[in-house]
Amino acid sequence: MKKFKSIKSFKEWFEAGLSRQYPSISNIYKYLMFAALMLSGKVNSQSLDNYLEIAIENNPGIRASFKGYEASLEKVNQANSLPDPELNVGYFLRPMELLMGNQRAEASVMQMFPWFGMLKTQKDEATLMAEARYEAFKEERNRLMLQVKETYFQLQQLENTIAITQSNLEILKSLERLAIIRYQGGNTSEAVSSVSSAVRKPIQIQSSGSSSDGMGMGGGSPAAGTTPSSPSSGMNAMGATGSSGKLTDVLRLQVQIKALQSELIQLEVNKKPLITKFNQLLGVEQTEKINLSEKFEPINIAGLEELMLEGILTNNPMVLMLEKESEAYWKQAQMAKLEGRPMLGAGLNYMVFSPRPESGIIGGMDGMEYMPSGMGNNMFMVMGTVTLPIYRKKYKSMETEANYWRESAIKQKEDLQNSLATEFESAIAQLKDSQRKLELLEEQIELTEQTMELSVTSYATDGSSFEEILSIQRELLNFRLELLNTQIEQQLNYARLEVLTGI
Repeated sequence: MKKFKSIKSFKEWFEAGLSRQYPSISNIYKYLMFAALMLSGKVNSQSLDNYLEIAIENNPGIRASFKGYEASLEKVNQANSLPDPELNVGYFLRPMELLMGNQRAEASVMQMFPWFGMLKTQKDEATLMAEARYEAFKEERNRLMLQVKETYFQLQQLENTIAITQSNLEILKSLERLAIIRYQGGNTSEAVSSVSSAVRKPIQIQSSGSSSDGMGMGGGSPAAGTTPSSPSSGMNAMGATGSSGKLTDVLRLQVQIKALQSELIQLEVNKKPLITKFNQLLGVEQTEKINLSEKFEPINIAGLEELMLEGILTNNPMVLMLEKESEAYWKQAQMAKLEGRPMLGAGLNYMVFSPRPESGIIGGMDGMEYMPSGMGNNMFMVMGTVTLPIYRKKYKSMETEANYWRESAIKQKEDLQNSLATEFESAIAQLKDSQRKLELLEEQIELTEQTMELSVTSYATDGSSFEEILSIQRELLNFRLELLNTQIEQQLNYARLEVLTGI
């Protein structure tokens, strides 16, 4: 199969093939300006573009749909031809005796011609139906692209959840070391710095692969310094009265660390079904490694709402499909009228004669005898024919049926446009809401990180409430997960908006 450098080149390949065969379909490019504006709102990661390309090239459903479109193009060639001529041949078992001789055989050929304009109307109707089939193919292609994007973003969400959980695990381990040092009465400055570094450390995600079993994340093996024997050893060394912290703080942290390690293992297990689904959509091996973008691409549609809505109402594949179908039904109504007109025919008849012996004398007006001239010569006869469409009821019914189907397609288009407008407004509202939530959550995360650092410092110096630190740590985890979920929701809403636009 032909390889493409981008989704745009793939689309151009299909549409260029259509325009080469039918220049009247070149108006497909009318939405390219709109597409450029849409793509200016968000640039997909290169890896996602590549995956979309692979899915479109390999998915059997998409290839089957395009083959159906190619089959519909052949209807155009079938509609652009005259009816087959008729050839009649006859042979007399016993020669027919005529004045000009014995007729042995005859042959005739007849070509019927439909009424003026019928062939062009049939071709236009078949072309419009092929265009409608192409729009249906585009819709199916876009739905596949949406499935790929949804699965990709779900994988990205899972990987980020793992990364956030790992980051939270590092914070808890740093807090555990701080609690142990406080319990042992040692110097806490280095431990406080370690907690601050863990809180501020950027979250990194890794590429997904089906070979991962979750054990590479720490999978249940406690890190150094996290075993319950550490604080116990310190207690034995210093005695209960020499400690300035609580053993319960350490134990509670170890309980949470164990819970997070178990959660990380389960998150790794949850990756496998998503990886399998994603690779199936791409039509590649189920064990293929998946490269994920490390961050989410920014989405900016400010000022484009009106143009986007106009583009959706005019360029959505299903809208275009219904529009083409309504035009095709109008052509069918014209065809019904033309079928009610006479068909004209022209032909040639060839008769084979042989001379016959005369048994009598043919007398002329002057009493002289003569033989007919040309006896035994073969004869040609030019013929013409016309059909008489006098039974008008069926033609009128065919025209009425086509008009009803046309009105149905028009009403379906109007109903679809109303639904698309509603979906668009809902998607825009959700995008704007998610943008506000993202800004708020980023501020909340920043403030919570600062609060966490201050609380840790306070705990290390004057032994303030450890409950407050754990509460802030849970808030930080929740804010980070909510930020991730909002980012995923924003990406999915924009992907659904792209399907509405037909880009």
